[in-house]
Amino acid sequence: MSSSDRSLTPDVIAIIKATIPALEAHGLDITTEMYRRLLADPAIAEMFDPTHQSKGTQPRALAMAVLAYAKNIDNLGVLGGAVERIAQKHVSLEILPEHYPHVATALIGAIQHVLGNAATPEILDAWGRAYWALADILIGREHQLYDTSTQAEGGWTGWRSFKITQAHRECENVTTLELKPVDGKSVIRAVPGQYLGVDLDIPDHGQTRRNYSITSKPGHDGYTISVRHVPNGVASAWLNSADSVGHEIRLSPPAGEFVLPEKIETPVAFICAGIGITPMIGMIASLSARTNTTPVSVIQIAHSKEAAPFAKKLSELTDASGNITLHTRLTSIDGRPDAGWITSHLPKNAACYLCGPTGFMREMVQSLPKAGIPAERLRYETFGPDTGVTD
Repeated sequence: MSSSDRSLTPDVIAIIKATIPALEAHGLDITTEMYRRLLADPAIAEMFDPTHQSKGTQPRALAMAVLAYAKNIDNLGVLGGAVERIAQKHVSLEILPEHYPHVATALIGAIQHVLGNAATPEILDAWGRAYWALADILIGREHQLYDTSTQAEGGWTGWRSFKITQAHRECENVTTLELKPVDGKSVIRAVPGQYLGVDLDIPDHGQTRRNYSITSKPGHDGYTISVRHVPNGVASAWLNSADSVGHEIRLSPPAGEFVLPEKIETPVAFICAGIGITPMIGMIASLSARTNTTPVSVIQIAHSKEAAPFAKKLSELTDASGNITLHTRLTSIDGRPDAGWITSHLPKNAACYLCGPTGFMREMVQSLPKAGIPAERLRYETFGPDTGVTD
């Protein structure tokens, strides 16, 4: 489809709006079928986490995204945050313009397959135009992000080889891995909160890609990531084993927009559950090193002391800084906290950063505003597909 055929004319917008009931009824069927078609290509399949496919989280996340796009197609500005998250994730996985036609073919084919005769030529044409209108926005933003990474000090394009030089047990079921560039040159100084795209060639399993938060201090010599061993997770099991040390993996440049603003004008609160601490630990460390008195509250929720990542590091940061307060909640002893307990430990007017399992995130995003924390003061990171924590 040429660029002249990708415009969102009033007629196209009207047709897309008219398909909203069909998307609400059959959206998951459409996206499930789309991924079935898309992942038939092994080169495309290796870009995706098979766990998200087997659990249905990837198709569900896309179904929600497609529905949101249809509902807001006449006001795309409200989707700016979602578009930025998608673009950042795409560049971490090295999604390129040439990949987009594959998705278009799979999506339009899936709509036709699921809706049958209801998918008229006019509807298929409108969705083709709508897809490419959004794709062009993403491709443009991703081009900017690729350029920024290439031009940065220590920057690179595409995948770069790193060696896993060291590993140590961070806590029960979490291993921290030290990654050094094979070429010995400098790397991009990551912004605390960002993540890496990781391309793995796992012995006896083959190629797969994942995203992991950067847990080291910003620097130009390498990175560390901290990986939770997920039950039946091939990638996490290998990275948590001694077998991974000494192996080479490939990394894309740091990506992600779950970061602190350059200027902090309000108190800050970090609310993390389990491995959700990983994007936050760098942000907390950076705030502890500042010479200001901005109140910082950290709420760490874990099953037990043995399962609390970075517990020692958090205690050290708290002791070294006069403005950080740490609250630890062990669910095996005290149970899961509710929004009331959490808000009682937050500084007044705090900007709140959330990260943790999907169920916890959904509960917090829904309940914290009811407990007095306005939604506009909440920022959150989701691991894997964004499954709609606000639903």
